[in-house]
Amino acid sequence: MKRIMVRRVRAGRPRTMTDSRQQSGIRTLENEIIKRFNPTMLELGDIGAPCQEREAIAAVFDLTGFTTFCNQVDSYLAIPRFLNDFLEWFFKSVRESLTEGNYADLSSPSAKLPIMVKFLGDGLLLLWNARRMTEDQICRITATLYGICRAYRQEFYPQISMAVNKPPRVLRCGVARGKVFSVGNGSDYVGHCINNASRLSRVGSLSFCFPHRGFQVREHMPVEYLRLFAPKYVSIRGVGDNELVWVVKEEFERLPEKNKEMFRSLESVTA
Repeated sequence: MKRIMVRRVRAGRPRTMTDSRQQSGIRTLENEIIKRFNPTMLELGDIGAPCQEREAIAAVFDLTGFTTFCNQVDSYLAIPRFLNDFLEWFFKSVRESLTEGNYADLSSPSAKLPIMVKFLGDGLLLLWNARRMTEDQICRITATLYGICRAYRQEFYPQISMAVNKPPRVLRCGVARGKVFSVGNGSDYVGHCINNASRLSRVGSLSFCFPHRGFQVREHMPVEYLRLFAPKYVSIRGVGDNELVWVVKEEFERLPEKNKEMFRSLESVTA
C-alpha cells in the first residue's frame, strides 16, 4: 500500500498597500545611500582643479600608544574625554606659542599659524606655507614644535592621567620642509614633504626629529634650543640610507646601546 504524503501550504497574507509603501521606502533609502557613495564624501572640493605648488613645512604628530589606549575596557567613555582635552590643549599650545611673546617678529598671523590641520586618527598633520618665511622663523617654529612635545610629557600627560586610564604617554613629532601640492583648491595637500615628516615621527623611540636639509640650525636656531639638539646620520625608509637629522640630545643619550646602533655620529662618517 502506497503512502501518500500531503503537504500543507499555508496561505500567505495578501500584500497590502502599507507593505508596498514600506518596500518602496526601503528601495528609495538604499538608492540614496548608493548615490551618496562618491568622491564628494571626502570633502575635497573640486578634485579636478589644477594643483598649486607651495613651499611648506610639514609636521606630523603621533600619539604613541593610542591604539592600545583605544582597546581598553570601556574605551568608548575614555576616548571622547581624552580627544576633547588633548585637542583643546594642543590647539591652544600652538596658538599661544606662535602668536605671543618671542614670536612677535613673525610678519603676520598667516606666517605664524598652519594653513591646514588634519586629524589622522592617532595624531595630527600640520602644514605651514613657508614661501615668505625667513630661516629664523622656520627654525623658531621647529623649536616650538619640540616644546609642545616636551610640554605634553611634562604638563598634559600628568593631568590627563587623572581623568582617563592609561592615556598615550608620548607625543612624537617629525618635521620636514619641501614642496606640497594642493588637492581640490587647497582642501588637502600631498607631497614628499608630508611623507618625510611622517617617517621622521617614527625614528627609533625618539619623540622629535627633523632633517638637516632645509633647516639652517647652526645659523638660525634660537640658542636656548640649539644646545638641546644633536646631529646624527640615520637610514630612513623612502628617503635615504645616510640622512643627516637632528635629534634631542638628552633623549638620544638615554637610548639603550643597541638602539643607538642605528645612528651614526658626524665623526664616524667623516673618519
